[in-house]
Amino acid sequence: MCSSVRRVNRTDRLFAIVELLRAVAPRPRSARELGERFAVTARTIERDILALQQAQVPIYAERGRRGGYVLDRSMSLPPLNFSPEEAVAIAIALSRSGDQPFADQARSAMGKLMAAMPVADGERARELATRVQLLSSTSEREELEPRTAGPIARVIEAGLLAGVVLEIEYGDVRGAVSSRAVEPGVFVGGRGGVWYLVAWCRLRDDVRVFRLDRIRAAEVTTERVPTRRMADFASHVPDMVTLYPALD
Repeated sequence: MCSSVRRVNRTDRLFAIVELLRAVAPRPRSARELGERFAVTARTIERDILALQQAQVPIYAERGRRGGYVLDRSMSLPPLNFSPEEAVAIAIALSRSGDQPFADQARSAMGKLMAAMPVADGERARELATRVQLLSSTSEREELEPRTAGPIARVIEAGLLAGVVLEIEYGDVRGAVSSRAVEPGVFVGGRGGVWYLVAWCRLRDDVRVFRLDRIRAAEVTTERVPTRRMADFASHVPDMVTLYPALD
């Protein structure tokens, strides 16, 4: 068994192109820029845009040296009511996201927020951000640099969101590695930035807590997990007060 992340298929890429153009509208993005963003050729992007246009997505081309593809204003995000200070506060909160679950999505959301802010507020936020420094030791510096979430974290995210069984290879505190089929339940963020997956382990026939940084390999399956109460998972996290992220 090996760890794997599915390459972004065309359907996912088409959706992502629309979301990116929606976030930056009415500013254009060239086929070259989009190709670099999605790791494909400009010709592939041109075919993708044609397919979207044929599906009645209101994308049009702006000609000229600074031209590119634009999503119709009616489909774009309105200017957001975030102040520059609020934008910087969110950026600070995300600065240590590292390999935590949904770290890539958090940075994507930050990019959409900045792209949708009024230009003057966005520039003020960028200027204000240069006046904020985060102290760290040399060993911690790498943790503060933006990076994408690791392949294993993304596989686990996919399994949790899809509600399917995961096959993992897990190293315990002594370094012994075992293969497990697990039913993902909840992510738990612990002290020091350590994250855990609480899951039903079919090897132990019980709930177990797995440190994400000890999962050596992970792969999603097509088997749906049975319905289990969230309380069954939360009760197996010792000495922790569990809080849900506030969305409202």
